[in-house]
Amino acid sequence: MRALKWSARIAVGLVLVLWFVWTVGTVYYSNLSSERLRAALAAGYVLLAVLLFARVRPLRRGFALAFGVSLVIALVYWLVPASNARTWLPDVAVAPTIGIDGGHVTVHGVRNFRYRSESDFDAHWEDRSYDLAQLRGVDLVMSYWGPTDYCHTFVSFGFANGDQLAVSVETRKEVGEEYSMFGGLFKRYELVYVFGDERDLIGVRARLRGEHVYLYHVRAGPQRLRELFLSYAEFANGLAREPQFYGVLRNSCGINILNRVAETGEMALVGRDALLNGTWDRYLYEHGAIDTSLPFEVLREKSLIDARAQEAGDAPDFSRRIRAGLPGPPR
Repeated sequence: MRALKWSARIAVGLVLVLWFVWTVGTVYYSNLSSERLRAALAAGYVLLAVLLFARVRPLRRGFALAFGVSLVIALVYWLVPASNARTWLPDVAVAPTIGIDGGHVTVHGVRNFRYRSESDFDAHWEDRSYDLAQLRGVDLVMSYWGPTDYCHTFVSFGFANGDQLAVSVETRKEVGEEYSMFGGLFKRYELVYVFGDERDLIGVRARLRGEHVYLYHVRAGPQRLRELFLSYAEFANGLAREPQFYGVLRNSCGINILNRVAETGEMALVGRDALLNGTWDRYLYEHGAIDTSLPFEVLREKSLIDARAQEAGDAPDFSRRIRAGLPGPPR
């Protein structure tokens, strides 16, 4: 019985420690622009909690006061709203909107930057129109910056006339802000859907960042393709009206793809598999959603488009050139 009581106390203690660590994180990774201010507030909160534990007696009163402070911080955290009105970095400065008129759509705010380097570019935001009756396919793009179980995933819609429209779900960072995985666990960044030219969204990763980029043709019927495109369009319109925060575990690039797919009638992955988006190509292969005429490792090798993207540069036929020789039926 005594061992059971001690086990329960240890479990409760661990939960409380995790709770306080989380509340410290909500302060340090808040969306306040000044890093020094965030660090000072987080340090002040920790110091206050330590003083309450150390100086207030009986101990349960000090604990109650510290826990009360943590609840106030948690409440403030949950009440902090996302915003579309910040000083954004140029590459996420525009929140796209999509006009839908039957089978015709006009995307306002298509990103089509021309890069000399990641920090030296010509910014172009364009309006582009598409006929959904000409929608012919969707590709999954997987871009690895380091780890193999995780990557940046996004999709690209293809049309009968050869046009491609890529859609990448990204953190909407402010000027002077850099991405942090830990920050992505909290309300540090807003979420943005970037509709863009492939020379931009794929080119910047394969040519300038040195990421390993794979492209797979995904099997999907015409009706499902249309529903998927409209799901992306309607969600992007919703973000323009009511912004949301990015979240590594709940509102990331991969989770958004799965949510959009689910809206067409099927949830492809859940739980741990949903988070390990660096392994999605194998999952799709095992379920026949991408080309299976080759062994998986051969398919993966042939789907690597780094060299082709580097050779294509800013060529007008960039999309055709990166797909030349890719496994799967031509479009």
